[in-house]
Amino acid sequence: MSDDHAPTILAEPAATTATASAPRFPIAPGAPLNVRSGPGTGYGIVRTLPVGSSVTIYCQTPGTTVTGPYGTSKIWDNIGSGEYVSDAYVHTGSDGYVTGRCG
Repeated sequence: MSDDHAPTILAEPAATTATASAPRFPIAPGAPLNVRSGPGTGYGIVRTLPVGSSVTIYCQTPGTTVTGPYGTSKIWDNIGSGEYVSDAYVHTGSDGYVTGRCG
């Protein structure tokens, strides 16, 4: 069955098709956020989330340590297939893991 109502805006977070029960978390205000192909700054940027975006975190994994608006963290949030953002830039309300580990 074809979904004729799928979002066409590529800048939207990958989690726009998540179920209604999946929690979403806002990214840090004031700047866009790079989405990387893996859990670290050494991975390539696959896209950039615009200011004001929120994301669904499917799983979390350790990676490069990053300092951002929400502290220093080695946690990376998987927000879609091959898409990771540093947890230091996502307001989860926690300094630790908020969902299961990837893998």
